[in-house]
Amino acid sequence: MTDGGLKSLTIVGGGTAGWMSAAMLSRALGPTVAITVVESDEIGTVGVGEATIPAIKLLNSFLGLDENDFLAATNGTIKLGIEFVDWHTVGQSYLHAFGPVGRPLGMASFHHYWMRRRLAGRDESLWDYSLNALAARAGKFDRLQTAGGGYLEGLVHAYHFDAALYAQYLRRYSEAQGVRRVEGRIVGVDQHPQTGFVTGLTLQDGRTVGGEFFIDCSGFRGLLIEETLHTGYDDWRGWLPMDSAIAVPCASATPLTPFTRSTARDAGWQWRIPLQHRTGNGHVFCSDYISAAEATEVLMRNLDGAPLAEPRQLKFTTGKRKRFWNKNVVAMGLASGFMEPLESTSIHLVQSALGRLIALFPNGDFNAVEIDEYNRQTALEYEYIRDFLILHYKATSREDTPFWRACKAMDIPDTLKARMALFAQSGRLFSQDEDLFKEASWIQVLIGQGVVPAATHPLTRVVTDAQLDEYMANIRQIMSRAIEGLPSHADFIARHCATGSRPAA
Repeated sequence: MTDGGLKSLTIVGGGTAGWMSAAMLSRALGPTVAITVVESDEIGTVGVGEATIPAIKLLNSFLGLDENDFLAATNGTIKLGIEFVDWHTVGQSYLHAFGPVGRPLGMASFHHYWMRRRLAGRDESLWDYSLNALAARAGKFDRLQTAGGGYLEGLVHAYHFDAALYAQYLRRYSEAQGVRRVEGRIVGVDQHPQTGFVTGLTLQDGRTVGGEFFIDCSGFRGLLIEETLHTGYDDWRGWLPMDSAIAVPCASATPLTPFTRSTARDAGWQWRIPLQHRTGNGHVFCSDYISAAEATEVLMRNLDGAPLAEPRQLKFTTGKRKRFWNKNVVAMGLASGFMEPLESTSIHLVQSALGRLIALFPNGDFNAVEIDEYNRQTALEYEYIRDFLILHYKATSREDTPFWRACKAMDIPDTLKARMALFAQSGRLFSQDEDLFKEASWIQVLIGQGVVPAATHPLTRVVTDAQLDEYMANIRQIMSRAIEGLPSHADFIARHCATGSRPAA
Protein backbone atom coordinates (compact mmCIF):
# COMPACT_ATOMS: atom_id res chain seq x y z
CA MET A 1 0.00 0.00 0.00
CA THR A 2 1.20 3.52 -0.73
CA ASP A 3 0.85 6.47 1.62
CA GLY A 4 -2.29 7.63 -0.19
CA GLY A 5 -3.97 4.22 0.00
CA LEU A 6 -6.99 3.05 1.93
CA LYS A 7 -6.60 2.80 5.66
CA SER A 8 -9.82 0.98 6.64
CA LEU A 9 -12.03 -1.81 5.31
CA THR A 10 -15.35 -2.88 6.82
CA ILE A 11 -16.93 -6.30 6.25
CA VAL A 12 -20.70 -6.49 6.74
CA GLY A 13 -21.66 -9.96 7.97
CA GLY A 14 -19.68 -12.89 9.27
CA GLY A 15 -20.38 -16.49 8.34
CA THR A 16 -18.23 -18.30 5.82
CA ALA A 17 -18.00 -15.42 3.33
CA GLY A 18 -17.32 -12.76 5.95
CA TRP A 19 -14.58 -14.60 7.78
CA MET A 20 -13.01 -15.90 4.57
CA SER A 21 -12.81 -12.26 3.46
CA ALA A 22 -11.32 -11.19 6.79
CA ALA A 23 -8.74 -13.99 6.81
CA MET A 24 -7.60 -13.62 3.22
CA LEU A 25 -7.53 -9.81 3.16
CA SER A 26 -5.77 -9.50 6.51
CA ARG A 27 -3.13 -11.94 5.28
CA ALA A 28 -2.70 -10.07 1.99
CA LEU A 29 -2.86 -6.48 3.27
CA GLY A 30 -1.10 -6.89 6.58
CA PRO A 31 -1.32 -4.10 9.18
CA THR A 32 -1.58 -1.28 6.61
CA VAL A 33 -5.39 -1.59 6.41
CA ALA A 34 -7.56 -1.81 9.53
CA ILE A 35 -10.20 -4.50 8.97
CA THR A 36 -13.46 -4.62 10.92
CA VAL A 37 -16.13 -7.31 10.73
CA VAL A 38 -19.63 -6.28 11.80
CA GLU A 39 -21.90 -9.23 12.55
CA SER A 40 -24.81 -10.09 14.78
CA ASP A 41 -25.22 -13.30 16.74
CA GLU A 42 -28.97 -12.87 16.24
CA ILE A 43 -28.66 -13.45 12.50
CA GLY A 44 -28.16 -17.05 11.43
CA THR A 45 -26.16 -18.22 8.45
CA VAL A 46 -27.32 -20.36 5.55
CA GLY A 47 -24.46 -22.83 5.77
CA VAL A 48 -25.08 -24.89 2.61
CA GLY A 49 -21.44 -24.77 1.52
CA GLU A 50 -20.10 -27.85 3.26
CA ALA A 51 -18.48 -29.35 0.16
CA THR A 52 -15.58 -27.80 -1.72
CA ILE A 53 -13.37 -28.20 -4.77
CA PRO A 54 -9.56 -28.64 -4.81
CA ALA A 55 -8.78 -24.94 -5.26
CA ILE A 56 -9.55 -24.41 -1.57
CA LYS A 57 -6.15 -25.96 -0.82
CA LEU A 58 -4.59 -22.86 -2.39
CA LEU A 59 -6.48 -20.72 0.11
CA ASN A 60 -5.35 -22.85 3.02
CA SER A 61 -1.77 -22.70 1.79
CA PHE A 62 -1.95 -18.91 1.40
CA LEU A 63 -3.18 -18.61 4.97
CA GLY A 64 -0.57 -21.06 6.22
CA LEU A 65 -3.12 -23.50 7.65
CA ASP A 66 -2.19 -27.03 8.67
CA GLU A 67 -4.48 -29.44 6.83
CA ASN A 68 -4.80 -31.94 9.67
CA ASP A 69 -5.56 -29.20 12.19
CA PHE A 70 -8.10 -27.62 9.86
CA LEU A 71 -9.91 -30.92 9.25
CA ALA A 72 -9.97 -31.84 12.94
CA ALA A 73 -11.34 -28.40 13.88
CA THR A 74 -14.16 -28.52 11.32
CA ASN A 75 -15.17 -32.21 11.55
CA GLY A 76 -13.80 -32.42 8.05
CA THR A 77 -13.45 -35.34 5.67
CA ILE A 78 -11.88 -35.83 2.26
CA LYS A 79 -13.67 -35.29 -1.03
CA LEU A 80 -12.42 -36.91 -4.24
CA GLY A 81 -15.37 -35.91 -6.42
CA ILE A 82 -19.14 -35.98 -6.75
CA GLU A 83 -21.28 -39.00 -7.57
CA PHE A 84 -24.32 -38.24 -9.73
CA VAL A 85 -27.12 -40.79 -9.36
CA ASP A 86 -30.17 -41.00 -11.67
CA TRP A 87 -29.30 -37.84 -13.62
CA HIS A 88 -28.98 -39.33 -17.10
CA THR A 89 -31.41 -42.19 -16.57
CA VAL A 90 -32.92 -43.73 -13.46
CA GLY A 91 -30.59 -46.47 -12.21
CA GLN A 92 -27.45 -44.99 -13.79
CA SER A 93 -24.66 -43.17 -11.97
CA TYR A 94 -21.32 -41.61 -12.75
CA LEU A 95 -18.60 -39.66 -10.97
CA HIS A 96 -17.33 -36.17 -11.60
CA ALA A 97 -13.95 -37.00 -10.09
CA PHE A 98 -11.22 -34.48 -9.41
CA GLY A 99 -7.88 -34.79 -11.15
CA PRO A 100 -7.00 -35.97 -14.65
CA VAL A 101 -8.52 -38.84 -16.55
CA GLY A 102 -5.80 -41.05 -17.99
CA ARG A 103 -2.58 -39.56 -19.33
CA PRO A 104 -2.12 -37.56 -22.55
CA LEU A 105 -0.57 -39.40 -25.47
CA GLY A 106 1.05 -37.30 -28.15
CA MET A 107 -0.89 -34.18 -29.11
CA ALA A 108 -4.39 -35.56 -28.44
CA SER A 109 -6.10 -35.62 -25.06
CA PHE A 110 -6.57 -39.01 -23.40
CA HIS A 111 -10.35 -39.13 -23.82
CA HIS A 112 -9.94 -39.19 -27.60
CA TYR A 113 -8.05 -42.49 -27.35
CA TRP A 114 -10.69 -43.87 -25.00
CA MET A 115 -13.37 -42.86 -27.53
CA ARG A 116 -11.41 -44.48 -30.36
CA ARG A 117 -11.57 -47.79 -28.51
CA ARG A 118 -15.24 -47.28 -27.63
CA LEU A 119 -16.13 -46.58 -31.27
CA ALA A 120 -14.28 -49.77 -32.15
CA GLY A 121 -16.53 -51.74 -29.79
CA ARG A 122 -14.46 -51.83 -26.60
CA ASP A 123 -16.75 -51.83 -23.57
CA GLU A 124 -14.83 -50.06 -20.82
CA SER A 125 -15.64 -47.20 -18.49
CA LEU A 126 -13.95 -43.83 -18.80
CA TRP A 127 -13.63 -43.90 -15.01
CA ASP A 128 -11.41 -47.01 -15.18
CA TYR A 129 -8.73 -44.42 -16.00
CA SER A 130 -9.42 -41.96 -13.18
CA LEU A 131 -7.36 -42.59 -10.06
CA ASN A 132 -9.70 -40.38 -8.04
CA ALA A 133 -12.75 -42.29 -9.22
CA LEU A 134 -11.19 -45.65 -8.41
CA ALA A 135 -10.19 -44.50 -4.93
CA ALA A 136 -13.63 -42.99 -4.32
CA ARG A 137 -15.39 -46.22 -5.31
CA ALA A 138 -13.03 -48.21 -3.09
CA GLY A 139 -13.56 -45.81 -0.16
CA LYS A 140 -9.82 -45.16 0.13
CA PHE A 141 -7.56 -42.14 0.51
CA ASP A 142 -4.04 -41.04 1.32
CA ARG A 143 -1.89 -38.08 0.38
CA LEU A 144 -0.57 -39.58 -2.83
CA GLN A 145 1.39 -37.10 -4.96
CA THR A 146 2.16 -39.43 -7.88
CA ALA A 147 1.59 -43.01 -8.99
CA GLY A 148 3.81 -45.38 -10.92
CA GLY A 149 7.01 -43.63 -9.93
CA GLY A 150 5.80 -40.29 -11.25
CA TYR A 151 4.23 -41.65 -14.44
CA LEU A 152 0.76 -40.53 -13.30
CA GLU A 153 -0.50 -37.69 -11.16
CA GLY A 154 -1.65 -38.79 -7.71
CA LEU A 155 -4.92 -38.13 -5.92
CA VAL A 156 -6.45 -34.66 -6.08
CA HIS A 157 -8.66 -33.84 -3.13
CA ALA A 158 -10.89 -31.23 -1.56
CA TYR A 159 -12.92 -31.31 1.65
CA HIS A 160 -16.27 -31.73 3.31
CA PHE A 161 -16.58 -29.72 6.51
CA ASP A 162 -19.01 -28.07 8.91
CA ALA A 163 -19.45 -24.55 7.49
CA ALA A 164 -20.24 -23.03 10.90
CA LEU A 165 -17.09 -24.53 12.42
CA TYR A 166 -15.09 -23.35 9.40
CA ALA A 167 -16.30 -19.77 9.95
CA GLN A 168 -15.30 -20.02 13.62
CA TYR A 169 -11.90 -21.38 12.64
CA LEU A 170 -11.30 -18.48 10.25
CA ARG A 171 -12.57 -16.00 12.84
CA ARG A 172 -9.90 -17.18 15.30
CA TYR A 173 -7.30 -16.88 12.56
CA SER A 174 -8.47 -13.39 11.55
CA GLU A 175 -8.61 -12.01 15.06
CA ALA A 176 -5.07 -13.28 15.62
CA GLN A 177 -4.13 -11.24 12.53
CA GLY A 178 -5.57 -8.11 14.13
CA VAL A 179 -9.07 -8.07 12.62
CA ARG A 180 -11.60 -6.36 14.89
CA ARG A 181 -15.07 -7.83 15.35
CA VAL A 182 -18.04 -5.62 16.23
CA GLU A 183 -21.18 -7.34 17.50
CA GLY A 184 -24.43 -5.66 16.54
CA ARG A 185 -27.39 -5.54 14.21
CA ILE A 186 -27.17 -2.91 11.46
CA VAL A 187 -30.23 -0.63 11.29
CA GLY A 188 -28.95 2.16 9.08
CA VAL A 189 -26.48 2.87 6.28
CA ASP A 190 -24.99 6.32 5.66
CA GLN A 191 -24.03 7.51 2.18
CA HIS A 192 -22.09 10.47 0.84
CA PRO A 193 -24.69 12.99 -0.41
CA GLN A 194 -22.90 13.65 -3.72
CA THR A 195 -21.23 10.35 -4.66
CA GLY A 196 -23.57 7.86 -3.02
CA PHE A 197 -20.56 6.02 -1.57
CA VAL A 198 -21.24 4.21 1.70
CA THR A 199 -19.62 6.09 4.58
CA GLY A 200 -20.81 4.26 7.67
CA LEU A 201 -23.16 1.91 9.46
CA THR A 202 -25.52 2.56 12.37
CA LEU A 203 -26.11 -0.26 14.84
CA GLN A 204 -29.27 -1.00 16.80
CA ASP A 205 -27.77 0.35 20.04
CA GLY A 206 -26.82 3.66 18.42
CA ARG A 207 -23.13 2.97 17.80
CA THR A 208 -21.66 3.80 14.40
CA VAL A 209 -19.01 2.00 12.39
CA GLY A 210 -17.25 3.86 9.61
CA GLY A 211 -15.11 2.73 6.73
CA GLU A 212 -13.64 3.69 3.39
CA PHE A 213 -14.23 0.38 1.61
CA PHE A 214 -17.01 -2.12 2.35
CA ILE A 215 -17.39 -5.85 1.66
CA ASP A 216 -21.03 -6.93 1.69
CA CYS A 217 -21.36 -10.44 3.14
CA SER A 218 -24.95 -9.98 4.32
CA GLY A 219 -26.33 -12.97 2.45
CA PHE A 220 -29.30 -13.01 0.09
CA ARG A 221 -30.45 -9.69 1.56
CA GLY A 222 -27.56 -7.74 0.04
CA LEU A 223 -27.82 -4.95 2.61
CA LEU A 224 -25.30 -2.69 0.90
CA ILE A 225 -25.09 -3.91 -2.68
CA GLU A 226 -28.86 -4.08 -3.23
CA GLU A 227 -30.90 -2.47 -0.45
CA THR A 228 -28.61 0.58 -0.34
CA LEU A 229 -27.09 0.85 -3.83
CA HIS A 230 -29.91 -0.81 -5.85
CA THR A 231 -27.44 -2.59 -8.10
CA GLY A 232 -29.91 -4.97 -9.76
CA TYR A 233 -29.99 -8.73 -10.29
CA ASP A 234 -29.83 -11.05 -13.30
CA ASP A 235 -32.43 -13.77 -12.77
CA TRP A 236 -31.36 -17.16 -14.25
CA ARG A 237 -34.38 -19.21 -13.22
CA GLY A 238 -35.23 -19.71 -16.88
CA TRP A 239 -32.21 -22.03 -17.07
CA LEU A 240 -31.76 -23.04 -13.42
CA PRO A 241 -35.34 -23.17 -12.08
CA MET A 242 -34.52 -24.43 -8.58
CA ASP A 243 -35.79 -21.93 -6.02
CA SER A 244 -35.90 -23.80 -2.70
CA ALA A 245 -34.04 -26.30 -0.55
CA ILE A 246 -34.82 -28.33 2.55
CA ALA A 247 -31.75 -29.08 4.69
CA VAL A 248 -31.34 -31.48 7.62
CA PRO A 249 -28.37 -33.28 9.24
CA CYS A 250 -28.57 -36.96 10.13
CA ALA A 251 -26.48 -39.50 12.01
CA SER A 252 -23.35 -40.73 10.26
CA ALA A 253 -23.45 -43.92 8.24
CA THR A 254 -20.69 -46.34 7.32
CA PRO A 255 -18.59 -46.58 5.30
CA LEU A 256 -17.29 -42.99 5.46
CA THR A 257 -17.33 -42.22 1.77
CA PRO A 258 -14.74 -39.79 0.33
CA PHE A 259 -17.14 -38.15 -2.11
CA THR A 260 -20.28 -36.04 -2.24
CA ARG A 261 -23.44 -37.62 -3.64
CA SER A 262 -26.10 -35.89 -5.71
CA THR A 263 -29.21 -37.98 -6.38
CA ALA A 264 -31.77 -36.73 -8.88
CA ARG A 265 -35.35 -36.68 -7.59
CA ASP A 266 -38.66 -36.13 -9.38
CA ALA A 267 -38.41 -32.32 -9.24
CA GLY A 268 -34.85 -31.63 -8.15
CA TRP A 269 -31.98 -33.38 -6.45
CA GLN A 270 -30.71 -34.45 -3.03
CA TRP A 271 -27.25 -33.83 -1.64
CA ARG A 272 -25.36 -36.05 0.77
CA ILE A 273 -22.18 -34.74 2.43
CA PRO A 274 -20.42 -37.08 4.91
CA LEU A 275 -18.67 -35.38 7.84
CA GLN A 276 -16.92 -36.97 10.81
CA HIS A 277 -19.77 -36.30 13.23
CA ARG A 278 -22.83 -36.31 10.98
CA THR A 279 -24.04 -36.39 7.40
CA GLY A 280 -25.33 -33.21 5.77
CA ASN A 281 -28.40 -33.64 3.58
CA GLY A 282 -30.60 -31.42 1.51
CA HIS A 283 -33.26 -31.51 -1.17
CA VAL A 284 -32.96 -28.76 -3.79
CA PHE A 285 -36.20 -28.40 -5.75
CA CYS A 286 -38.37 -26.25 -7.99
CA SER A 287 -41.56 -25.19 -6.22
CA ASP A 288 -43.43 -25.12 -9.55
CA TYR A 289 -43.38 -28.91 -9.54
CA ILE A 290 -43.40 -29.96 -5.87
CA SER A 291 -44.50 -28.41 -2.59
CA ALA A 292 -42.17 -27.80 0.35
CA ALA A 293 -44.07 -30.40 2.38
CA GLU A 294 -43.67 -33.01 -0.36
CA ALA A 295 -39.98 -32.12 -0.82
CA THR A 296 -39.42 -32.52 2.92
CA GLU A 297 -41.10 -35.91 2.91
CA VAL A 298 -38.87 -37.08 0.04
CA LEU A 299 -35.76 -35.93 1.88
CA MET A 300 -36.67 -37.48 5.22
CA ARG A 301 -37.57 -40.77 3.54
CA ASN A 302 -34.12 -40.99 1.94
CA LEU A 303 -31.80 -40.25 4.86
CA ASP A 304 -29.01 -42.68 5.77
CA GLY A 305 -29.52 -42.23 9.51
CA ALA A 306 -31.73 -40.70 12.16
CA PRO A 307 -32.33 -36.94 11.70
CA LEU A 308 -30.42 -34.76 14.18
CA ALA A 309 -32.51 -31.58 13.82
CA GLU A 310 -35.73 -30.29 12.35
CA PRO A 311 -35.57 -29.73 8.59
CA ARG A 312 -35.37 -26.09 7.56
CA GLN A 313 -36.30 -24.44 4.30
CA LEU A 314 -34.20 -22.04 2.25
CA LYS A 315 -35.53 -19.94 -0.63
CA PHE A 316 -33.37 -18.40 -3.32
CA THR A 317 -33.23 -17.04 -6.84
CA THR A 318 -30.46 -18.36 -9.05
CA GLY A 319 -28.52 -15.61 -10.75
CA LYS A 320 -26.06 -12.82 -10.04
CA ARG A 321 -25.82 -9.11 -9.30
CA LYS A 322 -25.60 -6.89 -12.34
CA ARG A 323 -22.45 -5.47 -10.77
CA PHE A 324 -20.44 -7.21 -8.07
CA TRP A 325 -18.44 -4.08 -7.28
CA ASN A 326 -20.51 -0.90 -7.15
CA LYS A 327 -18.98 2.38 -5.92
CA ASN A 328 -17.05 1.44 -2.75
CA VAL A 329 -18.92 -1.81 -2.07
CA VAL A 330 -17.96 -5.32 -3.21
CA ALA A 331 -20.49 -8.14 -2.73
CA MET A 332 -19.24 -11.55 -1.60
CA GLY A 333 -20.96 -14.88 -1.13
CA LEU A 334 -24.74 -14.96 -1.30
CA ALA A 335 -24.84 -11.16 -1.52
CA SER A 336 -23.18 -11.42 -4.95
CA GLY A 337 -25.43 -14.09 -6.42
CA PHE A 338 -26.47 -17.69 -6.00
CA MET A 339 -25.76 -20.85 -7.95
CA GLU A 340 -27.22 -23.98 -6.48
CA PRO A 341 -24.59 -26.16 -4.76
CA LEU A 342 -24.71 -28.87 -7.43
CA GLU A 343 -20.96 -28.63 -8.14
CA SER A 344 -19.85 -27.20 -4.78
CA THR A 345 -18.97 -23.77 -6.18
CA SER A 346 -20.33 -21.48 -3.44
CA ILE A 347 -17.21 -21.31 -1.29
CA HIS A 348 -14.95 -21.23 -4.32
CA LEU A 349 -16.74 -18.18 -5.72
CA VAL A 350 -15.87 -16.32 -2.53
CA GLN A 351 -12.26 -17.45 -2.76
CA SER A 352 -11.85 -16.51 -6.43
CA ALA A 353 -13.56 -13.15 -5.90
CA LEU A 354 -11.16 -12.36 -3.06
CA GLY A 355 -8.17 -13.29 -5.21
CA ARG A 356 -9.48 -10.99 -7.93
CA LEU A 357 -10.09 -8.21 -5.42
CA ILE A 358 -6.55 -8.47 -4.08
CA ALA A 359 -5.19 -8.24 -7.63
CA LEU A 360 -7.31 -5.11 -8.27
CA PHE A 361 -7.30 -3.66 -4.76
CA PRO A 362 -8.00 0.08 -4.94
CA ASN A 363 -5.48 2.72 -3.95
CA GLY A 364 -8.13 5.04 -2.56
CA ASP A 365 -9.52 6.49 -5.78
CA PHE A 366 -11.86 3.61 -6.80
CA ASN A 367 -10.84 3.80 -10.43
CA ALA A 368 -13.70 2.91 -12.78
CA VAL A 369 -11.40 0.98 -15.14
CA GLU A 370 -10.30 -1.39 -12.37
CA ILE A 371 -13.85 -1.79 -11.06
CA ASP A 372 -15.11 -2.61 -14.55
CA GLU A 373 -12.38 -5.21 -15.00
CA TYR A 374 -13.30 -6.85 -11.70
CA ASN A 375 -16.95 -6.99 -12.75
CA ARG A 376 -16.08 -8.32 -16.21
CA GLN A 377 -13.97 -11.18 -14.90
CA THR A 378 -16.44 -12.09 -12.18
CA ALA A 379 -19.41 -12.07 -14.55
CA LEU A 380 -17.60 -14.39 -16.94
CA GLU A 381 -16.81 -16.83 -14.14
CA TYR A 382 -20.45 -16.90 -13.09
CA GLU A 383 -21.62 -17.43 -16.67
CA TYR A 384 -19.21 -20.33 -17.28
CA ILE A 385 -20.29 -22.02 -14.04
CA ARG A 386 -23.93 -21.39 -14.96
CA ASP A 387 -23.44 -23.21 -18.27
CA PHE A 388 -21.77 -26.16 -16.55
CA LEU A 389 -24.69 -26.50 -14.13
CA ILE A 390 -27.28 -26.23 -16.90
CA LEU A 391 -25.53 -29.09 -18.71
CA HIS A 392 -26.53 -31.49 -15.92
CA TYR A 393 -30.22 -30.73 -16.48
CA LYS A 394 -30.25 -30.37 -20.26
CA ALA A 395 -28.25 -33.49 -21.15
CA THR A 396 -30.66 -36.06 -19.75
CA SER A 397 -32.68 -38.92 -21.17
CA ARG A 398 -35.24 -38.67 -18.36
CA GLU A 399 -38.82 -37.98 -19.36
CA ASP A 400 -40.52 -39.68 -16.40
CA THR A 401 -41.70 -36.48 -14.66
CA PRO A 402 -42.90 -33.06 -15.85
CA PHE A 403 -39.81 -31.44 -14.34
CA TRP A 404 -37.34 -33.59 -16.28
CA ARG A 405 -39.31 -33.26 -19.49
CA ALA A 406 -39.11 -29.48 -19.12
CA CYS A 407 -35.36 -29.63 -18.43
CA LYS A 408 -34.69 -31.78 -21.47
CA ALA A 409 -36.73 -29.50 -23.72
CA MET A 410 -35.51 -26.12 -22.44
CA ASP A 411 -33.59 -23.68 -24.59
CA ILE A 412 -30.05 -23.08 -23.36
CA PRO A 413 -27.48 -20.28 -23.69
CA ASP A 414 -25.69 -20.14 -27.04
CA THR A 415 -22.36 -20.57 -25.26
CA LEU A 416 -23.40 -23.95 -23.87
CA LYS A 417 -25.14 -24.95 -27.08
CA ALA A 418 -21.89 -24.44 -29.01
CA ARG A 419 -19.82 -26.49 -26.53
CA MET A 420 -22.24 -29.39 -26.57
CA ALA A 421 -22.46 -29.41 -30.38
CA LEU A 422 -18.68 -29.37 -30.83
CA PHE A 423 -18.18 -32.18 -28.34
CA ALA A 424 -21.00 -34.31 -29.77
CA GLN A 425 -19.50 -33.99 -33.24
CA SER A 426 -15.81 -34.60 -32.53
CA GLY A 427 -15.09 -34.81 -28.81
CA ARG A 428 -13.27 -31.48 -28.84
CA LEU A 429 -13.42 -29.05 -25.92
CA PHE A 430 -11.81 -25.68 -25.28
CA SER A 431 -11.65 -23.79 -21.97
CA GLN A 432 -11.34 -20.06 -21.32
CA ASP A 433 -9.22 -18.40 -18.62
CA GLU A 434 -12.19 -17.62 -16.37
CA ASP A 435 -13.68 -21.10 -16.88
CA LEU A 436 -13.49 -22.83 -13.48
CA PHE A 437 -14.23 -26.27 -14.90
CA LYS A 438 -11.59 -27.49 -17.31
CA GLU A 439 -11.53 -30.29 -19.89
CA ALA A 440 -11.56 -33.28 -17.50
CA SER A 441 -14.65 -31.95 -15.71
CA TRP A 442 -16.63 -31.24 -18.87
CA ILE A 443 -15.71 -34.62 -20.36
CA GLN A 444 -16.91 -36.57 -17.32
CA VAL A 445 -20.23 -34.77 -17.07
CA LEU A 446 -20.89 -34.82 -20.82
CA ILE A 447 -20.15 -38.55 -21.13
CA GLY A 448 -21.83 -39.31 -17.80
CA GLN A 449 -24.96 -37.54 -19.03
CA GLY A 450 -24.95 -39.51 -22.27
CA VAL A 451 -23.34 -37.06 -24.69
CA VAL A 452 -20.95 -39.39 -26.51
CA PRO A 453 -19.10 -38.04 -29.58
CA ALA A 454 -19.76 -39.42 -33.04
CA ALA A 455 -16.07 -39.24 -33.95
CA THR A 456 -12.68 -38.90 -32.33
CA HIS A 457 -9.60 -36.80 -33.03
CA PRO A 458 -7.69 -37.84 -36.17
CA LEU A 459 -4.37 -37.55 -34.30
CA THR A 460 -5.21 -40.74 -32.40
CA ARG A 461 -4.29 -42.63 -35.58
CA VAL A 462 -0.58 -42.09 -34.92
CA VAL A 463 -0.52 -45.21 -32.72
CA THR A 464 -1.51 -48.74 -33.69
CA ASP A 465 -4.22 -50.74 -31.95
CA ALA A 466 -1.56 -52.91 -30.30
CA GLN A 467 0.37 -49.87 -29.04
CA LEU A 468 -2.80 -48.34 -27.68
CA ASP A 469 -3.85 -51.56 -25.97
CA GLU A 470 -0.49 -51.74 -24.22
CA TYR A 471 -0.63 -48.07 -23.23
CA MET A 472 -4.11 -48.35 -21.73
CA ALA A 473 -3.33 -51.60 -19.91
CA ASN A 474 -0.24 -50.01 -18.37
CA ILE A 475 -2.29 -47.11 -16.99
CA ARG A 476 -4.87 -49.47 -15.51
CA GLN A 477 -2.15 -51.60 -13.91
CA ILE A 478 -0.42 -48.59 -12.32
CA MET A 479 -3.72 -47.31 -10.96
CA SER A 480 -4.72 -50.70 -9.61
CA ARG A 481 -1.45 -51.04 -7.69
CA ALA A 482 -1.78 -47.51 -6.31
CA ILE A 483 -5.31 -48.16 -5.04
CA GLU A 484 -4.30 -51.44 -3.39
CA GLY A 485 -1.77 -49.63 -1.24
CA LEU A 486 -4.15 -46.98 0.12
CA PRO A 487 -5.77 -47.03 3.58
CA SER A 488 -9.51 -46.63 3.90
CA HIS A 489 -10.83 -43.10 4.12
CA ALA A 490 -12.02 -43.74 7.69
CA ASP A 491 -8.58 -45.04 8.71
CA PHE A 492 -6.90 -41.98 7.19
CA ILE A 493 -9.17 -39.65 9.17
CA ALA A 494 -8.66 -41.60 12.41
CA ARG A 495 -4.89 -41.58 12.00
CA HIS A 496 -4.35 -37.94 10.96
CA CYS A 497 -7.21 -35.57 11.67
CA ALA A 498 -9.97 -37.02 13.85
CA THR A 499 -11.97 -34.38 15.68
CA GLY A 500 -10.77 -34.11 19.27
CA SER A 501 -7.38 -35.61 18.44
CA ARG A 502 -5.67 -32.22 18.32
CA PRO A 503 -5.60 -29.36 20.84
CA ALA A 504 -8.16 -26.60 20.30
CA ALA A 505 -6.88 -23.48 18.61
